[in-house]
Amino acid sequence: MTRLMMIELNRKTLRSYLIAGLLAVVAVTVLMPVKPVWAQVRTLPDFTDLVEQVGPSVVNIRTLEKVKASATGGADEQMLEFFRRFGIPVPPNMPRAPRPDRNQPDEEQPRGVASGFILTADGFVMTNAHVVEGADEVIVTLTDKREFKAKIIGADKRSDIAVVKIEATGLPAVKIGDINRLKVGEWVMAIGSPFGLENSVTAGIVSAKQRDTGDYLPFIQTDVAINPGNSGGPLINMRGEVVGINSQIYSRSGGSLGISFAIPIDEAMHVSDQLRSSGKVTRGRIGVQIDRVSKDVAESIGLAKPQGALVRAVESNAPAEKAGIEPGDIIIKFDGKLIDKASDLPRMVGNVKPGTKAVVTVFRRGATKDLPVVIGEVEPEKPARAAAAAEPKPQAAGPAQAFGLAVSELPDAQKKELKIKGGVKVDAVEGAAARAGLREGDVIVAMANSEIANVKNFEAALAKIDKSKTITLLIRRGELAQYVLIRPLR
Repeated sequence: MTRLMMIELNRKTLRSYLIAGLLAVVAVTVLMPVKPVWAQVRTLPDFTDLVEQVGPSVVNIRTLEKVKASATGGADEQMLEFFRRFGIPVPPNMPRAPRPDRNQPDEEQPRGVASGFILTADGFVMTNAHVVEGADEVIVTLTDKREFKAKIIGADKRSDIAVVKIEATGLPAVKIGDINRLKVGEWVMAIGSPFGLENSVTAGIVSAKQRDTGDYLPFIQTDVAINPGNSGGPLINMRGEVVGINSQIYSRSGGSLGISFAIPIDEAMHVSDQLRSSGKVTRGRIGVQIDRVSKDVAESIGLAKPQGALVRAVESNAPAEKAGIEPGDIIIKFDGKLIDKASDLPRMVGNVKPGTKAVVTVFRRGATKDLPVVIGEVEPEKPARAAAAAEPKPQAAGPAQAFGLAVSELPDAQKKELKIKGGVKVDAVEGAAARAGLREGDVIVAMANSEIANVKNFEAALAKIDKSKTITLLIRRGELAQYVLIRPLR
């Protein structure tokens, strides 16, 4: 057989093998059972392992309150008081409880049932501040039915976090999760004592993060079933880590409607660390009253987008005043960090230790300015003072009347009171000015990002304004500053 014939034979043999192999693959594919579509769908999570892992770390909390012994007993005393107050004769057949000894000691009555979880093996337990508020005694019950009388280490109303201590060791502490890894749509689980039903487990998903419902807390929103008694219990991720503390629900009936809120665990740990070390929480402050920046205001003053915190008032002698922050400023950065919305500022400042130096970036009159500030310490808020009364002045004439405004010179005493250099006082409003929300007694301090010195300056600025466009005024109302937009009729 020649070499050529051998090559040809090998080619035919190879072709035969290839065809046979291909037919075999097709046959196997056809004969294989088709995997149904539903089998490819991700299965629902199994929480059994998580419950076994975290369940022993969750505790039941009962609070007791001492009450004075009733003179005649409960409802009978209230009814007798009603008859006495209105001079109504007491019905002869009304039941009367025996009058107890006036030296009888105060009685301890149940005040509430809630939840908590073990922070450390040596007995520190975290719960909500509203759980222990007003309680004379706190009883912590573990899953093994052991009961301990707890000592309240500290409670912080602003964050609704409390820490109590029981005398025990070797306790199963929880694992703390990373809130930055938590995602919307992620499965989470809650363990607590709703309506006193201990160790109840519910589950759901994270509905939203950074939900603003308080000054210092960007809440986690979930659809986990949370009811009275769940307060203070942990919100747990699928890794068995605590990511939040169940604190509030939105409800019209008192029961769960699928909208519940949890305190992020990083915020809670920041508070609990301070409570454990000193029994109280210290927060920073700069002494400003703020508001959100609307889209219309941002556009009218030349701010790129509605962000930052509008300073409506600056507290006298506060760190903000000493730093040169003025009412009407827009704080857009704090220590280099962007402020997306107004509620970001209190949290950023609050987390800074008093006495620390920081830089506040403000947007003022169309330009940004960095102002160094020394952070103060949070103290009780002071009520805003009303602006000093001034003698009425003759109404101004000219361009102001076209906008429904009558203004007059601002007395020096009022300038000193408001700590401003210039401005004009609004004596009367109507038409476009009234529709914009201006009121008699308001003080106009700036217009279109330009300061107003006096009536003459105000009238001159108004005369140059395009009356077909919106006019932006920065006003003072007492100690509060705000922007007012006067829009022309179209």
